[in-house]
Amino acid sequence: MTRAFLIFMGAFAAILMSFTALALVPSLQLAAIEPTPGTTNYTFEERLGKQVYMREGCIYCHTQQVRPNGFGSDMDRGWGPRGSLPGDYVYDDTHQLGTMRTGPDLHDIASRQPSRDWQLAHLYQPRSVSPGSVMPAYPYLFEVKNEAEVRASEVTVPISGDYAPPEGQVVVATDEALALYEYLMTLEMQEVDDS
Repeated sequence: MTRAFLIFMGAFAAILMSFTALALVPSLQLAAIEPTPGTTNYTFEERLGKQVYMREGCIYCHTQQVRPNGFGSDMDRGWGPRGSLPGDYVYDDTHQLGTMRTGPDLHDIASRQPSRDWQLAHLYQPRSVSPGSVMPAYPYLFEVKNEAEVRASEVTVPISGDYAPPEGQVVVATDEALALYEYLMTLEMQEVDDS
């Protein structure tokens, strides 16, 4: 009985120490992080856009972490005015930091490319606005409709050249495409006073 009790207490102590070191302490440390000034929580539409971003696997080719000077050339590339800070991610319950950069970092895409028309055209067919892009197209986030059937509340996407729809038709953004755009516009870094 004594030996079984000692084994049980040893296992219980090991589990308790593991939980404390791996879950409790980090949780307490993260709870003390304040949002970076200018960072706000997501709206319903922005959360929906983040779900589309995750579903489509954007994290596999894009990061959302600008490395500070001395740790890479992100700032020299114009990917952000400063390195990423822990407070930038306070409202993320699923962080989208990424690991590969097949495409550019998106942490400050709202500052670099805020045009809704450009972003939607890029999602519909990336090569229509970025010749040579290796990004896949997401035409299923859009509808091609006859011009006469487009409601005033719908958002049309200006596509020209080889990727334009047939004469008399237009590309219309779905709610998912618009939500994805709204999520991308949350990815904007604010200058932070270092003093």
